[in-house]
Amino acid sequence: MKSMRLGLDLAKNIFEVFAVDQDEKVLLRKTIKRSQVLEFFGQQEPCIVGMESCGGAHYWARELQKLGHEVRMMAPQFVAPYRKSDKNDRNDAEAICEAAGRPNMRFVPIKNEGQQAILTVHRASSLLVAERVSLINQIRGFLTEYGIVIPQGRLQVRSKLPEILENGENTLPYLAREVLSDQYRRLCELDRVLDDYDQKISSLSKSQEVTRRLMEAEGIGLVTATAIVASAGDLHDFKNGRQFASLARPCTTAMVFRR
Repeated sequence: MKSMRLGLDLAKNIFEVFAVDQDEKVLLRKTIKRSQVLEFFGQQEPCIVGMESCGGAHYWARELQKLGHEVRMMAPQFVAPYRKSDKNDRNDAEAICEAAGRPNMRFVPIKNEGQQAILTVHRASSLLVAERVSLINQIRGFLTEYGIVIPQGRLQVRSKLPEILENGENTLPYLAREVLSDQYRRLCELDRVLDDYDQKISSLSKSQEVTRRLMEAEGIGLVTATAIVASAGDLHDFKNGRQFASLARPCTTAMVFRR
């Protein structure tokens, strides 16, 4: 089937497709299973395929590009205004198709596997940092209940908690001492894993020319540089600095300031 533009609504198992021709006449509304997606698009002549930048979108974009299609990926908030009725998968596919044909639409750069691997390290690290902060706050809170106060800071907890646990003269009950010992071991393990992730990020920053050049700018370190490269990709995809800031900032802020 020849079509000018398709909208693909992504999901875990069931996908919706909406297609129009060059005169914007509806050609197709179809529901397909996940296992049928590549077969279906392999039967289509190369055309424009629109999709939202959601979970799994970059994988499908790369696969459809291999089949010769031009993939246009958009942020969901830019697609929403083109939905004509209630939100459901069929209406979403139509809205995606419509949005992909707009001349002033902003499209999300498609990430390759390497970029997504870097983001995996950043995001896993961010999650563990949040867990470590919660753990430290809980340890300090538990100790306060027994009249023991540790100054703020991860290093303060790491250095002082072993002494508190070994001190048999304080008011800390045996059961609480056991729990805090487990938490201390968990804190040490989190530090070990995060240090390993930092080493991976450091190695990545030194192995890529673009990250080394970014780190020459004042205020940009290895975490920021690798996050920008992984999130933004080819900077030639952005028309100006304002567009880069609007698209890249949501992807990098949480990672850049995670410590």
